[in-house]
Amino acid sequence: MPSVEATNEQIDLLREARRQWEEHWGEEPAPAMAAVTTLMRAQQILMGHLNDLLAPFDLTFARYEVLMLLYFTREGALPLGKIGQRLQVHPTSVTSLIDRLERDGYVERVAHPSDRRTTLARLTVAGRNTAGQATKILNEDKFGMGSLPPESHEELVLLLDRIRETGGDAVSP
Repeated sequence: MPSVEATNEQIDLLREARRQWEEHWGEEPAPAMAAVTTLMRAQQILMGHLNDLLAPFDLTFARYEVLMLLYFTREGALPLGKIGQRLQVHPTSVTSLIDRLERDGYVERVAHPSDRRTTLARLTVAGRNTAGQATKILNEDKFGMGSLPPESHEELVLLLDRIRETGGDAVSP
């Protein structure tokens, strides 16, 4: 069989990786390796697609997540540290996300009313409106999952919940 580099044909690189894995390490570990690499590639494809949908709003999916987190709060504001905890990202990433959202007029930094050490990110009217418009587009697109029937969405969530739970995430029954 020709090497991957030697052919001009379109080749499924993940299937080829699985074949190579089976050849070198046997058939037993290959399905797990194939599942992980397929999941990671699907994540890359979905993230690219969602970022393309959000580009007209000058948003990435990460910035959209911050807007929605604030959108769903009672006051439309959260401490920056709480944003990092809820999105499970490093404080440096939160600062970068808030910097950009603030530059775009979607959030503003405000002092915490009772804790001078804490800064809140507060959703602006423009941020709330943009979050609503972006969500409408993402919902219509089914968040890039339209190639699967709805029952498969639920099945996928249940399967991935097992991995999340093993990794220490709190997963509701």
